[in-house]
Amino acid sequence: MSDSRIQGRLRRALHWPTYLLPLLIVMTLVVAYINPYAAVIAGIVDGFFVVFLLWWNFTWRRQTEGELVDFAAGFSEKQRDQLLNLPIPFAVLEETGSMLWVNRAFEALLPADTEEFAIQDMIPKLGNILPDDDTKLVEHITWRLRSYQAELQQVSETAGLYSVFLYDETAHLATLQELDDQRAVVVQVYIDNYEEAMSSAEQVRQSLLAALIERKITKYFAGYDGVVRKLEKDKFTVFMRKKGLMSVMEDRFSLLEDVKRLNIGNSTAVTLSIGVGLDGKSMEEINEFSYDAMNLALARGGDQGIVKTPEYTKYFGGKTQSQERNTRVKARVKAQALRELMQQRDQVLIMGHHLPDMDAFGASVGIYRAARSLGKRAHIVVGEVNASLRPLVNRFLKNPDYPEDMIVGPEKAKTLLDASTMVVVVDVNRPNYTDCPSLLERASSIVVLDHHRQGSEVIKKATLSYIEPYASSASEMVAEVLQYFSDNLKIRPLEAETIYAGIVMDTDNFVAKTGVRTFEAAAFLRRHGADVTRVRKLFRERMADTQARATIISNAEMFEGGFAFGICDAEGVESPTIIGAQAANDLLDIVGVKASIVFTEFNDRIYVSARSIDEVNVQLIMEKLGGGGHLSIAGAQLADCTMEEAIRKVQNVIRQMKKDGEI
Repeated sequence: MSDSRIQGRLRRALHWPTYLLPLLIVMTLVVAYINPYAAVIAGIVDGFFVVFLLWWNFTWRRQTEGELVDFAAGFSEKQRDQLLNLPIPFAVLEETGSMLWVNRAFEALLPADTEEFAIQDMIPKLGNILPDDDTKLVEHITWRLRSYQAELQQVSETAGLYSVFLYDETAHLATLQELDDQRAVVVQVYIDNYEEAMSSAEQVRQSLLAALIERKITKYFAGYDGVVRKLEKDKFTVFMRKKGLMSVMEDRFSLLEDVKRLNIGNSTAVTLSIGVGLDGKSMEEINEFSYDAMNLALARGGDQGIVKTPEYTKYFGGKTQSQERNTRVKARVKAQALRELMQQRDQVLIMGHHLPDMDAFGASVGIYRAARSLGKRAHIVVGEVNASLRPLVNRFLKNPDYPEDMIVGPEKAKTLLDASTMVVVVDVNRPNYTDCPSLLERASSIVVLDHHRQGSEVIKKATLSYIEPYASSASEMVAEVLQYFSDNLKIRPLEAETIYAGIVMDTDNFVAKTGVRTFEAAAFLRRHGADVTRVRKLFRERMADTQARATIISNAEMFEGGFAFGICDAEGVESPTIIGAQAANDLLDIVGVKASIVFTEFNDRIYVSARSIDEVNVQLIMEKLGGGGHLSIAGAQLADCTMEEAIRKVQNVIRQMKKDGEI
């Protein structure tokens, strides 16, 4: 209720006899008109009322008003004393933020030697902006090692005054933090290469090595109040509190490196994969998170810890190259599973990543041959074809041995998709990076074959997922799958050369990320007619492309002592992203370069190609930018930014990772 309405009611209550006198006079005149004798009585009543009115105005009303004034003054003084002694800090501010009046509780928070103090000194984020209406502004601040909830509100618009209350929430927040620290955490710990590590040690020392590994794991988590339970010879489950996990994360899972340093004669270093589940609604959900994190760690090649919550996924470790496994059991199992799934479908659509390279196309051709061997209709989905891939694609388009619809565009693929169609994705495991992401949303059966480390963004609803980060290329994986797909599978020479070209490209002519199985896959393709000379001709380039690559290298600049930064000018270059990737490879041949990063602006995006030999994990850098790849070969695509902004983003990531010890 406003002050004016209250004042009006008080005035009417104190002056009501004065308002009544005119009414009595009018009534007396009316009575005199009707009956003169009755008017005499009415006049006597009016006289008594006038005497009463004089007494009311000069005695009782003044006395009442004086008592009200005394009450108001006493109440105001009491109110002021209560505000002054209020245990909650309270202050009245001027429009500039300066303290006009503070109570004793607020005064106790101010520095003793401060004569003038503004609210901005306590809450810097306010600046000179205070609430301009009746809206209450709430801020949470820390002041002198205590936490407060500050509530600011306008008191008088005309006078420009504001009130501020500070509610001490230190104990409340400490209680909430304590409850959060006690939340349950489930950790899965797997030994990635248990059999390989044991077989690399003498038989008499194998039991000792196993005991040392178990002791390392148990002692490490016991130091953070964790309880370790051994499930199998190479699998452990750990139960701990969130407070202990936060310390483990600050320690960046040093257990990974501690276990790798174990050496009692074993020639193979032991590596661990750690999956952590946190902040689930129930213990069951927390446990599921831990297994999801473990599956992700294994899909990324192991030797790392992953923490998964409903809001985020964090990665730790993963600094070493994935170890190649000599066994082909997994390839055989996946090949048989792929065959069974294909037999249940009438049509197969195969696609790689946007702007496919020779590896993506070679793997697609291999899957095409597998589908055709079962008598299924098959189509390779290719959107935009770059200049380096066009000669290889033309060899199929102009070949009478292949149907005209062997290669189709994304729009055509959408019309071909039906309930009996399987979609096979090769050389990519991120849905947004594929040539036609909408196919994945509508497909009822999806198969993924990729050699890139898996990130938090994955292709959902995949019926079969075969991701091997240790493989050199998707073409190598497909070559292995074809060996176990069918006994009577016949690969044509052109198809073998295409798959072979994919391996050559991703291994930089069998130099980078090459293992025993890479050469075995190449030998398999050679036996099926792959001509090395024809493949080599596919990699010849125009003079302009060679000059563009040389320009990138000559203009490259060093950053932070070991990172070579280059910029690829797309003007006049048919395949600028390919040229950028090749230049990144060439920069590694320069002494002192630990990693090379080349930026290419193409189709309103900045394509980042990152390469290293063994000192820097460029995949971790690219993941921070939304990309991915391998330890030594990775990339990312940056949209809605200029070249300068893209370079600055990468530089900031590198600085922060060096500061955090990730590089």
